[in-house]
Amino acid sequence: MRLVLRRHRRHRVGDRAALGRARHRAVGPPLGGGAPRGRPARASRAGAEQRSRGGIGAGAVPQAGEAVNPVGFVFGVHLHQPVGNFDHVFADHLRDVYRPLVERLAERHFFPFTLHISGPLLEWLETHDAAYLDMIGRLAADGHVELLLAGFYEPVLASLLPADRVEQVAWMREAIQRRFGVAATGLWLTERVWEPDLAAHLADAGVRYVVLDDRHFLVSGFERDQLHAPFWTESGGKRVALFPIDERLRYLIPFRPPAEIGAYLRDLRAAGRPLAVFVDDGEKFGGWPGTKDWVYTRGWLAQFLDAIDALVAAGDVRLTTPGAALDTVRSGGLAYLPTASYREMEAWALPPVAARRLAVLEQELGEARLAGPEGALVRGAHWRNFLVKYPEANRMHKKMLALSGLCRARGDPPAARRAIGRSQCNDAYWHGVFGGLYLPHLRAAIWRQLALAEGELRRGEGLVVERLDFDGDGAEELWIHSATCSALVSPQRGGVVEEYTVFEQGINYSDVLTRRRESYHEPAPGRAGGEATASDGAPSIHDLEHMVRLQHLPPIDPADRALLVDRVLGSDVSLDGYAGGGFESIACWSRTTFHATLEQSAVAVEVVLKPIPDASPGGLLEKRIRLDQTGELSARYRWDPAAFPSDALFCPEMSVSHEVELAVSPAADVWQFPVATVSRSERGFEETVQGYSYTPRWPVRAGEARLTMRVRQSA
Repeated sequence: MRLVLRRHRRHRVGDRAALGRARHRAVGPPLGGGAPRGRPARASRAGAEQRSRGGIGAGAVPQAGEAVNPVGFVFGVHLHQPVGNFDHVFADHLRDVYRPLVERLAERHFFPFTLHISGPLLEWLETHDAAYLDMIGRLAADGHVELLLAGFYEPVLASLLPADRVEQVAWMREAIQRRFGVAATGLWLTERVWEPDLAAHLADAGVRYVVLDDRHFLVSGFERDQLHAPFWTESGGKRVALFPIDERLRYLIPFRPPAEIGAYLRDLRAAGRPLAVFVDDGEKFGGWPGTKDWVYTRGWLAQFLDAIDALVAAGDVRLTTPGAALDTVRSGGLAYLPTASYREMEAWALPPVAARRLAVLEQELGEARLAGPEGALVRGAHWRNFLVKYPEANRMHKKMLALSGLCRARGDPPAARRAIGRSQCNDAYWHGVFGGLYLPHLRAAIWRQLALAEGELRRGEGLVVERLDFDGDGAEELWIHSATCSALVSPQRGGVVEEYTVFEQGINYSDVLTRRRESYHEPAPGRAGGEATASDGAPSIHDLEHMVRLQHLPPIDPADRALLVDRVLGSDVSLDGYAGGGFESIACWSRTTFHATLEQSAVAVEVVLKPIPDASPGGLLEKRIRLDQTGELSARYRWDPAAFPSDALFCPEMSVSHEVELAVSPAADVWQFPVATVSRSERGFEETVQGYSYTPRWPVRAGEARLTMRVRQSA
């Protein structure tokens, strides 16, 4: 029996707008010192030398009768679109956010600002709107804008090998110098994911300062009123400066009226604080729901700039940039920061049960205590926990690390190295209100780059099998690869195929996200929906996060999705029950450890899998997975019919991301259904088709069966 399995269109709630949303909102900060009205301050060497002795204080409260200096104010934005996002998303955000925001800031000649443009967006703009980049180049040449570095393809730097960290920043530094003619020395830290050893690698990359959330300092025991100055840290004796972003400003801008923001800045000045830093996601200014109308149509941005102009004229505020502030604002001292990110990210990284516990705890503490000094001590998990929470993200990550090491060992061919760099783009590796793990087109883009890199590195190779702990969990996997394909077999998890990439197509055919319970599927007790923001402001994305509720819990999968997840089902299990995940198996081998032996020839590798002694269920199944030189994947099964009810069915499930041909023998009925997840984004809940499930159903009395999967060849 031969079936052609076609890839169907994805179905999503709010299709066009929702697909476009996988970007990173992050808060990144610069700092400011004393800039004369009109342009960022450029400190002399003498002024820099005085920084350790005098200069603007880092937090001293002025005495009665003492002159109070204006508070330095840094304003910055981060603009990003991920590798693999749709052209219309880039274009929509250029029209609605990036162009109007920068043009309006550029019109105010008194207003210096700080800007980061990610590498994927920079490459797209170069092709589609070079005039926009020309405008930024003029602003940079005039000293109106200070450009920030980052990893070029917007990776979470802490997740990379040390050499890759330095290289990603070097790519960005070279691109800024080449396109805009300026030397950037400050860094926007993607998703503000900090790990202590980053300092040395950033210093090696020529970074002078980094912008980080003030939360990173607060969780270390610093007091909030100390965090209005640059600090210094080191790793291995190599130093970088750290600028704390003011969380209060992050929540005020642009959601509250400008008068409220002005009052906060005046309070900082009255308290003798030398600096206030705001750097955040540019999509807050027109990309998030409701913000385009609020920021532009209803005039928030114009009113904000007018208010800042008035504060400068009154001597309350001095506009600056981080680079200028580093030379004019006295250091706050030494700081060693823990692994950290912003508060919401740490909550999103928790597994669902722990996330609900954290939500209950925060509810019990109340907003007042959370906003106080105790709040920073209430923490979630670190960013790397997404690699534990989502095995799909971990497999991408470990494949990226493996190929990066292989690439360097083979002389770093440029095409492979750039593809690996693109595969490091962070968005598809995590999930929160932001993050793109649930977006198939972003995961597919990562796998496409990994396929490009591996295909380049394995030119002319024959079939090779490596036994190794590929995913770092302590269990051995089999990595089978050749010049045409790459597959990962997991004997510890029932002999499933967790990756099946064909290089010519650039596709991982097993890239189908498992349906899991997420904490937001069942809101924490006491978290009522529909909470509104004051009528004189606009809701932030984090307000909106708690304003949507599901009417029904979505289905979840009983086992992680892969190719060849083997079960015996009763004849009473219906297709609807099977697709909904609410069924009981007579036997399931998805958590069974198999012993694997290899039979290899010049043209094919066969992995022979049998349950280890005392496995459950054990001794009932032999599974042979064959991968040949052309990339054709097949499986042969033998089982004991007497071990199961006579009317039961043997049912290996194949979860595929793209169109394939499936041949089964003997002939069998094949169940199929779309695998759809329900996830939350800034636009509400979205249903996304991740791939399709195909399950041949053989009567157990047959005792054996075979299936073969072939991919469609490129035209």
